[in-house]
Amino acid sequence: MTPKDDLSIGDFAARAGVPASALRFYENRGLIRSRRTSGNQRRYARAELRRVAFIRTAQQIGLSLEEIADALAELPESRTPNRSDWARLSEHWKDRLNWQIDMLVKVRDKLTDCIGCGCLSLSSCRLVNRDDHIASHGPGPRRLIEG
Repeated sequence: MTPKDDLSIGDFAARAGVPASALRFYENRGLIRSRRTSGNQRRYARAELRRVAFIRTAQQIGLSLEEIADALAELPESRTPNRSDWARLSEHWKDRLNWQIDMLVKVRDKLTDCIGCGCLSLSSCRLVNRDDHIASHGPGPRRLIEG
């Protein structure tokens, strides 16, 4: 990092579009790095902006911070992801994303009638679960999950 490329935490947060508290959290989790000035102030390299963008994008598609940390740990020398890194890492997530898309479509299409919870509270429920027999399939909205 060269000092001319460094950003204070406030400037970095504004540029990244996240609160400073999120940056401190990401740093504590080892997702991003900063250096400290002689006055113990954080300074971030501009390249870390790409890491934050990667983190935010991964969070928005539903990945946990643990999954994000695992993905970032696969990068050589903890560097910022580039296009080929993103292609490789995102390949691992395609099945999961397809499952999420399928679930969203199911919820969207059944939201006004029932989301598969088996609550029996709707007189016109298309997914009737008389006597809660679906409970034997496991917890949660089984018809939505299994359907």
